[in-house]
Formats: sequence, C-alpha cells, structure tokens
Amino acid sequence: MITTRKEVTDLMIAAKIKKNMKWSDVAQRLGLSKEWLTAACLGQMALNKDEAEQIGALFDLSDEAIAWLQIVPYKGSLDAAVPTDPLIYRFYELVNVYGSTFKALIHEEFGDGIMSAIDFNMNLQRESDPNGDRVKITMSGKFLPYKRY
Repeated sequence: MITTRKEVTDLMIAAKIKKNMKWSDVAQRLGLSKEWLTAACLGQMALNKDEAEQIGALFDLSDEAIAWLQIVPYKGSLDAAVPTDPLIYRFYELVNVYGSTFKALIHEEFGDGIMSAIDFNMNLQRESDPNGDRVKITMSGKFLPYKRY
C-alpha cells in the first residue's frame, strides 16, 4: 500500500536509473517539456490520466501508483525558513517548486556540481503582454563541478 506521493517518486527514480533514462527521454516519449515533466515526476505537478498511464507503463508502476500521479500534490519539496517579503517569497516559491527539477536536470546535463552564483549573469526584462506585463529573467551561471580528491 502506497501512503505518500514521495513513495511513487522514489519508485520512478529507481526505475529511471535501472533503465538508464534521462528525464528528457521520458518527456520526449510523452510529448512534454523536460522541465515540466521532471517537476511532475518529482512530485510537484499532477499528471492527467493518459500521461499517468504512459508513465506507469514506462516505469512499470502499479495502478495505485498511477492513481497517485493524478492527485494534485502539495507543492514545495524543500525545507527552509519562508521569506516574508512578497517578491522574495515568489522566488522562494519558484525554487521550492522547481528546485529539485533544476538540480536533477543540471546534474544530468553537467554532472555532479553546482551553478555558480558568483560567476553569474542575469538579465531581467519587462515583456509587454495583452494579459498583463510579464517579468522575464534570464540567469546564466558557470557550472562548477565538485572536486574529487
């Protein structure tokens, strides 16, 4: 019996490792972006029935696990103090929801390391939109692999 969404995430990660797959491979099979699909598989988004069944078949999941994939999750996978400034909180919310996705995809693409916040570029732009202006932030940080010794 499955009692948490994290159990299903752990099953998928184990199957992904066993099958030597990348999240981008999974996303391509489902016709979804790797960013969104990774967030969903890591427990931050709900899949629709068809998507959940495709993931279930790909990772050999039980019907019970497939049902869990369709439940809207409690978003936020990181434990930390919550900032109180509304704008900074939104960045906290972004990292809390997508942080594990950033980590998984950076490690897949570059290996074990971090994105530098020292050797780092950011570009913030206002984008006009008829539904309300948008904030566009482009971030670029040097990849720093962990040193082996």
